[in-house]
Amino acid sequence: AGAGAVVLRSLFEEEITLEYEHLLKTASESDPHMDYYDVKIKNDNITNYLNYIKEAKSKIDIPIIASINCVSSHEWTYFAKKLEDAGADAIELNLFIMPSDFEKSCDDIENTYMKIIDIIRKDTNLPIAVKLSYYFSDLAAFVKRISEKVDGVVLFNRFFHSDFDIENFKIIPSNVLSRNTDIAISLRWVSIMAGRIHGSLIASTGVHDGNSVIKEILAGADAVQVVSALYKHGIEFIEDMMSDLKEWMERHNYNSLDDFRGKMSQMNSPNPAAVERMQFMKYFESKKYDFE
Repeated sequence: AGAGAVVLRSLFEEEITLEYEHLLKTASESDPHMDYYDVKIKNDNITNYLNYIKEAKSKIDIPIIASINCVSSHEWTYFAKKLEDAGADAIELNLFIMPSDFEKSCDDIENTYMKIIDIIRKDTNLPIAVKLSYYFSDLAAFVKRISEKVDGVVLFNRFFHSDFDIENFKIIPSNVLSRNTDIAISLRWVSIMAGRIHGSLIASTGVHDGNSVIKEILAGADAVQVVSALYKHGIEFIEDMMSDLKEWMERHNYNSLDDFRGKMSQMNSPNPAAVERMQFMKYFESKKYDFE
């Protein structure tokens, strides 16, 4: 349909852990096989994912990028080499540690990220991209630090959002798919980081049409990830996005993506401070805005 590569769904460390914890609750405390169950659950999940990669490779000609969702630096990350053996062309580390532990400092959390990256890097020769959140007090410095260890950085990952059911007193999902307005965060930070890190810079979240792709490339993105728009409109929607991109390029006399990549990055902006502006200031005094 026009995609340059496919990032497979993530293998979640958290799901494997929860599956084992559920088994612990239902099993007898005296069950002598609990260690076996721990290993079996991990191996079953990993084997299923490796088969998933092999199946994808047999059906798709473009590069296949395996995705690992890690929350710790435990030993299970050893299977990065297995991803390589299964045929993955690259690995995306989808990292997020919820900063909700009152006993952990930001340095503790960042060091865990680095430890995970070092473990994966040591076990595979595949290109590695790290997909990050924006929950860092020193985001620019941390992204640059990570970029020195890997081949690319993806800004940003999208999380499960929860809501409250006030009638049944339950936590329920909210906004499973991204919205086109979600692009604002990645657009700002891709613009800030463009030209300032090692490796590739990939934009993600809120890319819902061809104009979104154009914006992220103008900001300086080397590649753009699209997910929610394809769930909404189907895989063929990539062709529409590509068509919009090509039409825009022709209209502005651009022959290649590099002709305009980073044109609106902070480094190339005549007003760099505008990219970092956080407050509304006098916006509403001079603009008419539709609040509907």
